[in-house]
Amino acid sequence: MESKHYPTEGLENTRKNFDDGSMGRLHGETNLGHVHLNVADLERSIDYYQRAIGLRLVKEEKNRAYLSVGGDTLLILTEIPGAERIARRSGLYHFAILTPSRQALGKSLRNLIDTGTELQGGADHLVSEALYLADPDGNGIEIYCDQPSSEWQDEKGQLKMATDPLDYQGILEAANGANGNWGGLRAETRLGHMHLHIANLDDATEFYEQVLGFDFLLSYMGSASFLSAGGYHHHIGLNTWNGVGAAPPPPDAAGLRYFSVNLVGTGEREKLVARLDHAGWPFEERSSGIFVRDPSQNGILFELAAGN
Repeated sequence: MESKHYPTEGLENTRKNFDDGSMGRLHGETNLGHVHLNVADLERSIDYYQRAIGLRLVKEEKNRAYLSVGGDTLLILTEIPGAERIARRSGLYHFAILTPSRQALGKSLRNLIDTGTELQGGADHLVSEALYLADPDGNGIEIYCDQPSSEWQDEKGQLKMATDPLDYQGILEAANGANGNWGGLRAETRLGHMHLHIANLDDATEFYEQVLGFDFLLSYMGSASFLSAGGYHHHIGLNTWNGVGAAPPPPDAAGLRYFSVNLVGTGEREKLVARLDHAGWPFEERSSGIFVRDPSQNGILFELAAGN
């Protein structure tokens, strides 16, 4: 593995370098790939993600398992015996599984009820309808469906998001008449967005926007930011709800190892490296892609999308 490491003086330097926005943005077709978590008991987690969530085990080797919906890997689990989730740290808030329709979300909800899986809640975000839960290690999960993109903006063209009560009954009714029994998540299902606990909102937002190249969309009550590529309502959520200045968890804790972003072509990879170089931000060149940590030490792996 060839690595490159660059010294950094922090985001004050980045702010100066990127004032003119000359280094470009992520391609509009950029999307997310998979998420990699630490868990304490691999077999317990495999059972949960297959039975309750509807993923399918693709491969298991030693202390690691790969799960998907029939295509590319969506979730990787690595077992660290005795791993515990540590409160009030940066890291995973939730990873969000995007279902292709309200009917598909309804089938997921019905399966969660049938399997006795505990829900933490749900919300109508105007841009989407979402269910919230956590795996046996406390890793946060969102399962959601999008509203039509034509409904994401207000009359001024601004993204509108809220946390309104969820119409659980309507979602269940949307699944009525669906053919066949629960067969797991549909093949079109994918990783829709990542929501992260971070230590400093300004620094993290600046990094994801000016260094990585996501577009800033909106802030929420001074404690959260949402960013995306290509006009999606959000690929990245950032919040300080675990406390401003929250420290990263130790590497052997349950939680996020990294998540991946699919780049559209080698040109996008080169532009990303140029932005990281320009900011003086440390990164690693891996055989699988470009690995970088955000200011709160959350790991991100930038890979070329399939076919590129």
